[in-house]
Amino acid sequence: MSLDPSVIATPLPAKPARRVWGGRASALAGFLVTVVLTFLGLLAITFFIGRVIPIDPVLAVVGDRATQAQYDAAKVAMGLDRPLWEQFISYVINVFSGNLGQSVSTGRAVADDLSRFFPATLEMATIGIIIGVVVGVPLGVIAASRQGSWVDQIIRVVGLLGYSMPAFWLGLVGLAVFYARLRWVGGPGRLDIFYDGLVSPVTGLILVDSLLAGEVDIFWNAVNHLILPASVLGFFSLAYIARMTRSFMLDQLNQEFVTTARVKGVPERVVIWRHAFNPIRVQLITVIGLSYAGLLEGSVMIETVFSWPGIGNYLTTALLNADMNAVLGSTLVIGAVFIFINKVSDVLYRVLDPRAR
Repeated sequence: MSLDPSVIATPLPAKPARRVWGGRASALAGFLVTVVLTFLGLLAITFFIGRVIPIDPVLAVVGDRATQAQYDAAKVAMGLDRPLWEQFISYVINVFSGNLGQSVSTGRAVADDLSRFFPATLEMATIGIIIGVVVGVPLGVIAASRQGSWVDQIIRVVGLLGYSMPAFWLGLVGLAVFYARLRWVGGPGRLDIFYDGLVSPVTGLILVDSLLAGEVDIFWNAVNHLILPASVLGFFSLAYIARMTRSFMLDQLNQEFVTTARVKGVPERVVIWRHAFNPIRVQLITVIGLSYAGLLEGSVMIETVFSWPGIGNYLTTALLNADMNAVLGSTLVIGAVFIFINKVSDVLYRVLDPRAR
């Protein structure tokens, strides 16, 4: 049976614009519902953890020398005498209104403290992940393309060191060598003490705020202090990223389409970076996103070693002082960052991979 050529050449009818926009609106609504439900789950976890752990938030406020009457009055004022479900509803309402309570350690609102401390962690972790991606991805590709060679062995050893070295030890060694001995970088803190407070905080990111204020000297001083802790974080990040990139690339280099490209005489550089690397970009997005979230959450030891005024240092101080409002607020912010980064990774995944749309 023969087919009419006019039938074969007839293009498929385009989807109506209303259906396309309806699908996008439905996807956006589903995305927002998922984010809200996930955040509510995070609120529930942080709330009940705060009620289960063996720390009395009332005692942390009034002190161990308070009378029973003072203790009871503080408990009523904090709303801890009400049923648990009422406390949770009040907690959710306060969080969505931006009220995370008062910090015992600093005497300020927790939301104000987090707006001061979190940008410092964000700045350091962002520079760290940039170092990890810029160095780690090429190292992983080179290691895979030269599998079994001495180059591959060296890169694998570097990755192993990144997994096995304690963060605080590497930070202390970095300070001893590059700051105390060689004087190549700045010491602990974000700025030298005579620069502290000269730039009005706009974004909280000292690199950005110093440039907005036109203070070039303060900018370079901040870079001098930032480069060592960010490099230490970047080293741990690049070790993970390089290892995963190598694994993904090895799988792609063994595929038939790569072999076919080589048989056709395609240059090896094009085979590696176009044919083999392009398919793993989606996988790398997930790896980089998780690594970035891990840097934001796991920089406690680095911030302690470098006296970095970030959320990790703030959280450690709050834990030592039994400051539950600050602990829960910090945990909530870190969890929200994880949710945000995961959702951004999902969006980028759909952009790069049409099959996931």
